[in-house]
Amino acid sequence: MKRSDDLLAGLGDIDWAALGHAYGSAEDVPGQLRTVCGADEKARERAFRSLFGNIFHQGTRYSASPYAVPFLTRIAVAGPVDARADALLLLTRLAIDWHDEYDLPLGIDTVAWRAAAISPEESLRWYDEQIAAETDEERLKNLREGRAYCAAGHPVDGREGALRSYDAVRAQLPLLLELLDDQDPAIRTKTAYLLGWFPEEADATLVPLLACLDGERDPVCVATVLVSVGLITGHDPDGLLQRHLDHEHPLPRWAAATALTRLLVAHPATAPGLPSAERIATELEVFGAGPVPETVTAHHAGDPHSYTVRSLLHLMGAAEHPDEILLKIVRVLPRIAETGVVPRPLAVRVEDLLEALFDPADTGPVFAELSYGRRELLTVLAELLTAADFQSAPFGSDLNERFTQYGLPGTRPALRAYVGLSTEGEDPSAPLPDPWRPFRNH
Repeated sequence: MKRSDDLLAGLGDIDWAALGHAYGSAEDVPGQLRTVCGADEKARERAFRSLFGNIFHQGTRYSASPYAVPFLTRIAVAGPVDARADALLLLTRLAIDWHDEYDLPLGIDTVAWRAAAISPEESLRWYDEQIAAETDEERLKNLREGRAYCAAGHPVDGREGALRSYDAVRAQLPLLLELLDDQDPAIRTKTAYLLGWFPEEADATLVPLLACLDGERDPVCVATVLVSVGLITGHDPDGLLQRHLDHEHPLPRWAAATALTRLLVAHPATAPGLPSAERIATELEVFGAGPVPETVTAHHAGDPHSYTVRSLLHLMGAAEHPDEILLKIVRVLPRIAETGVVPRPLAVRVEDLLEALFDPADTGPVFAELSYGRRELLTVLAELLTAADFQSAPFGSDLNERFTQYGLPGTRPALRAYVGLSTEGEDPSAPLPDPWRPFRNH
């Protein structure tokens, strides 16, 4: 598969005009795929942007999305050099949306996903029942249009529509597996990353993933493989993960600890053969308390420090002394505030901390009566969070509401006073900045 006509064989056999994407008919998709396989680099970049925007629009998948998957797979395997990595990225997004952030550290739950998805047959039955009972002409018209849309093959349940693309990518894994031997470490890494989201295919993918580690010198690739292994298996294969806790590079050590966290929490029956929660947590802390390496894995949107905090929170349930794990989280938090990997990175993670450590049933907990670890956590948050963090923002969350939900002070001055920090210079009556101001004149 070296020529564009080989990569796109069968493209014309699909009735793209009958398929849909975010902007209507998918009849423009074949042209975009042909451009991706062409020699014009700028045109290829534009075509990829168009594909991302129409068959994967803000995470939504459409009837055309799974049909593009086999062609993107061929491009990833044997397409133009500059197109292969982009094809792998789009395949990953078509498969899992943004699960790489909100499903970590435990991994994707395909069983729950499949159980929740509403099949087209179920949707059609629902429409038929509603149409039979409806008497209002306007609502009846809308119901008939919805039924026709569903009957034409378009997904009406977002979970079911996403599963179509996920399973389309899953069907291409035998071809994609060969990319683990690719000469380009970036291709090997992106492939290993993708494989970690298909636990149902672990029997076919685990051995190639492990073989990828033989002689691999790129630390990001090694780390990506280790995290993926931890996400798809229920055991530590031949002690591989435990051995990598002593890797010469800090990123693979972090990845091994991250993978072991998932095994310890999701598969507690394997715990007797794994390092202790304290040993794993120590490695996570060492990494999390240091600066972010120049290159990291793509997991958790490329924010390993926030990923580390999530892993540590899970380890608290497996540790003999949970407060000791909490103190490790406290040592990592300042680094999250410094990284800036995602907008407002610390504020958007505070929700996880509060949910895991405090009970909404508590009304006004006395600071001195909290455990030492919780006192330290609230103190460091009072030091790190700004006044703006307590107000909702376009890409953040309303921490005022979150704190008060647990009976805790909901402003920076009140929180500082609560933990015993100085409130000098803090104006509790000052209005919080308007986070929407930059957007109001556009």
